[in-house]
Amino acid sequence: MAAPEPSFTIGIEEEYLLVDLQTRDVASNPPEALFKACQKRIKGVVSREFLKAQIEVNTEISTNVADARNNLAELRTAVVEIAGEYGLAPIAAGTHPFSNWQEQAHTNRQRYNVIAKDLQTVVRRLMTCGMHVHVGIDDDELRIDLLNQVSYFLPHLLAFSTSSPFWRGENTGLKSYRLSVFNELPRTGLPDVFESWPEYQRHVDALVNAGLIEDASKLWWDVRPSQRYPTLEMRITDVCTRIDDAVSIAALFMCILRMLYRLKKSNQRWRQYASMLVEENRWRAQRYGLDEGLVDFGRGEIVPCSTLLGELIDLVGEDADALGCVNEIGHLKTIIKKGTSSHRQLETYAKALNKGASQHDALVKVVDLLIKETRNTG
Repeated sequence: MAAPEPSFTIGIEEEYLLVDLQTRDVASNPPEALFKACQKRIKGVVSREFLKAQIEVNTEISTNVADARNNLAELRTAVVEIAGEYGLAPIAAGTHPFSNWQEQAHTNRQRYNVIAKDLQTVVRRLMTCGMHVHVGIDDDELRIDLLNQVSYFLPHLLAFSTSSPFWRGENTGLKSYRLSVFNELPRTGLPDVFESWPEYQRHVDALVNAGLIEDASKLWWDVRPSQRYPTLEMRITDVCTRIDDAVSIAALFMCILRMLYRLKKSNQRWRQYASMLVEENRWRAQRYGLDEGLVDFGRGEIVPCSTLLGELIDLVGEDADALGCVNEIGHLKTIIKKGTSSHRQLETYAKALNKGASQHDALVKVVDLLIKETRNTG
């Protein structure tokens, strides 16, 4: 029997770092009362992350992107207001411009304690924040089929999201240094290709039965079948400082999946490229963001991201219309024109230095920018 059409529901997870409003440094030990206040105000959708200085929000399952945006705006606003009562502020950025990971401690929770013991310094360095997008794909076999095909587009999504050019007070020269840190963990990067859901499950079972992982939630790939929900979970992107950037990228991921599903219904599919080729685009997105283009492997040449976006919009136009997110997809043009958070951070840093600010004071200006843009949910 043919699989039923996917629900294409959407959910967005964002991770934030909490910073001290006086020092602009990461607050290494935010008070427990802050988290309790968040959970009381917005139950079930705010939680601690691996580091004590992090907080995660999760939107409700939404049937359309507009509802997801409204929910995300409520969550951001709540965290901003509650954190402010404790002299703190969340920043939606892949990395903090100048804080040191050595000064951070992980959350005392069973899962995190196990991870800390297992991964040691590799995970202690993980002072990074990402955005994860869940799209409802209810059928197991279809979820694996789309997993295999959507990997091609992951570098495109990363390029639009970059927000981590700095690390420990240095301009890294990368638009997404977060990914360099995250890549040190095991079971990260592009997923393997699986012929079927049972084959995928056999691979997971091999790791579980050997005692290496408890379940598939410790597969930290750039995109994965969610362990908890019947969704495909996109994980490659930096958390976006501006909420509209986040929502447009989430919409693009959802539309790409629907486009691939349409191809499947017509007995077509996206061409499968070797991981070594997709990895090149992944690196280009990590290094350059939108600035130097990505490789179109069909043409065999580097194509500007503005051109690629035009092709993407044409490719998913029918899907954006069906899913009610034409405006959100259109916002990607604004990101091309005005740049990502990484561009604005680097511009703010350069301007401050040109005006005579010290390196540290220039980085403080960057944190100020991140605080302001994160709280702007209008």
